[in-house]
Amino acid sequence: MTLDKSLRVSGGAIKSRNVLTRVERLKRLQELDRWSEGDPVMGIPKTRVVKVSLKKKKKVKKEDDDKK
Repeated sequence: MTLDKSLRVSGGAIKSRNVLTRVERLKRLQELDRWSEGDPVMGIPKTRVVKVSLKKKKKVKKEDDDKK
């Protein structure tokens, strides 16, 4: 079943995920030097998900250049 257009959220697809895939976890662990290439893949430690928050841009007030 589909959602009506009036019920959709504009930023719905931009939210951060709270679970990483195994490949993403291994890359993150390699960056932290907690996993190397020969280590077993099963039973890898949990990794914290970094949530990215975007700051809102401040509106710039336009100065009237056409003042006479």
